[in-house]
Amino acid sequence: MSAVLDDRHSLLPGRFEFLMGLYAENYHRLTRLFAPQQLAPGSYVSDVDDGLNVHLAVQERHPYTLELELTYGFVDAHTGHRAPSAQLRMYTDAHVAEALHCHPGRHLWQVLGPFAPAHTVFQHRLQMNGFLARWLEYLAEQGHSVGTLEMS
Repeated sequence: MSAVLDDRHSLLPGRFEFLMGLYAENYHRLTRLFAPQQLAPGSYVSDVDDGLNVHLAVQERHPYTLELELTYGFVDAHTGHRAPSAQLRMYTDAHVAEALHCHPGRHLWQVLGPFAPAHTVFQHRLQMNGFLARWLEYLAEQGHSVGTLEMS
């Protein structure tokens, strides 16, 4: 047997399972918060009278996936884009949601470089999806919900 196969459990013990659990948690938080799988493609705003309107864009809808953008109405003075901003993909069949990137207009390879080591990509995914989990929890605590969501 090769050295790679012999050592397969010591590469990232438990970390991959943690990330997959985070994806599942993010799916359920997002579903409880805004039920995007029931929304038509388009732009939505959630306003709870705190001055921090949340924008949700259902960008694409496929049989088993949704492409979403979640952001506030703030515009970053340096980039001209809304911030914070998260590009999300929901897998409705697997009940997982992942943050693809949290940098407006930039993909993962643009942030980390074209040939980033797997460990670096994995760490970055953990950070982005941990941020998403905390952000979704915060939005729920502030009163945002499918009931406060209106098409814009």
